[in-house]
Amino acid sequence: MRRPMRPIAPQKDGPLANEDITSPDVQLIDASGENRGVVRTREALAEAQEAGLDLVLIAANSNPPVAKMLDLGRYKYAAQKKAAEARKKQKVIEVKEVQLRPNINDHDYNTKMKAVQRFIGEGDRVKVTMRFRGREMAHQDIGMQLLMKVREQMDEIAKVESQPRSEGRQMVMVLAPR
Repeated sequence: MRRPMRPIAPQKDGPLANEDITSPDVQLIDASGENRGVVRTREALAEAQEAGLDLVLIAANSNPPVAKMLDLGRYKYAAQKKAAEARKKQKVIEVKEVQLRPNINDHDYNTKMKAVQRFIGEGDRVKVTMRFRGREMAHQDIGMQLLMKVREQMDEIAKVESQPRSEGRQMVMVLAPR
């Protein structure tokens, strides 16, 4: 026979507030930012409710914990906006890939190098892959020379993050912006 599932209490996000504070005493900071010293939690909670505010635990690990009288909704909203602004400002660095062959023509090579310059200019890392097919495997030195040419050409704007290395039927080199 299967037991009925017990409902799980919802997890509260954010700092402890009001009745959730278990400490008997708190270091109280009032709404104007003034330190009122160590006060009983019940008294601090009564003062906060009288002022129409919430008692929010700011530093739970200190002894006694520090609690502040403020509007919890406004505090959570400000924290949410701050987190969204921080997420907006961060840049995710992607790894773009450019594939070459050992017998590439000059025009195709120049087109690929323009793409590499654009990727590095945007702040992304570039993986340069040299593919070998069939009998080209016997001439891996030509592929290595071509990768060295790429490295020399991009030396001013990019640094080599990983040197050219052979992985089966391909050689790989990773460039990163300076």
